[in-house]
Amino acid sequence: MALTGEQKAAILLISLGPELSSEVFKNLGDDLVEQITLQIANTKKITPAERELVMEESYQLALAEEYISQGGIEYARELLEKALGEQKAIEILNRLQGALQMTPFDFIKKTDPQQILNFIQNEHPQTIALVLAHLSPEQGAIIMSALPAEVQVDVATRIATMDRATPEIIMEVEKVLERRIASVFTQEFASAGGIRSVAEMLNRVDRSTEKAIMEKLEETNPDLADEIKRLMFVFDDLLLLDDRTIQHILREIDSKDLVLALKGASEECKNKILKNMSSRARQMILEDMEVMGPVRLKNTEEAQQKIVNVIRQLEEMGEIVVARGGEEEIFV
Repeated sequence: MALTGEQKAAILLISLGPELSSEVFKNLGDDLVEQITLQIANTKKITPAERELVMEESYQLALAEEYISQGGIEYARELLEKALGEQKAIEILNRLQGALQMTPFDFIKKTDPQQILNFIQNEHPQTIALVLAHLSPEQGAIIMSALPAEVQVDVATRIATMDRATPEIIMEVEKVLERRIASVFTQEFASAGGIRSVAEMLNRVDRSTEKAIMEKLEETNPDLADEIKRLMFVFDDLLLLDDRTIQHILREIDSKDLVLALKGASEECKNKILKNMSSRARQMILEDMEVMGPVRLKNTEEAQQKIVNVIRQLEEMGEIVVARGGEEEIFV
């Protein structure tokens, strides 16, 4: 039967002896120390084969970390492949990925988005969606904006409905890119995509691109479009609006919703809103917040969402302008 990670850790620390093990424990969290200590207490016998296996694996992992620190993942992979073979090298790097916070497509995250677009624009929309879901929203927005209109909607839908990608799919997509740009790395299991991911991208694309995608989504998948809309402007984004716009918004919202929403707002956001109210209105809001006392987080979030919905309605009617991330407003 294969040894678990905790069993391997216990065997390693028992083999190292109390002095070295105590030094290791100093660098671990309390929960992990407790788990390993319990495993050590339950370990009655260690066979020579188990000891040799664990010590060899620990040595290989330590060696891989040393190679990575000297020259990065590709350097480590090259040396490990020469010493242990390709399959063993991949296995070792995969075991290290969690500790080193490696993620799929890490090798293109510092690549110019235009170059990434050149590599993936002719791929299947599912492949494009998988890559964009692992990039930063800023990179994803640039690439999304440059895709053909019909592909944009397809890719946005696939990102929003994406949950988890299997290791096999990630490896295959990485191999496609590897043939074009150089290298890297695979991961056992990755979470990416989802509605928030596509909302963050759409927040950063230009208004015309966002509008085109959302209008098409409203026709083909209205429920998904509504969910994306709710995430495209959050309550704390009020900090990005100018005073005149906030004053306009305050005239359109219910004071009861505002009191409840402010109960769960950040101090910075709260101050931004209150400073745009008259002294009398501000005093009334503060008094109402005091009288209200503690409230459930769910209720404050619902009130904040009502205000966000009002903001989006005002924007759609052209009464206010909401700047997207990285977007420069053009006045004509």
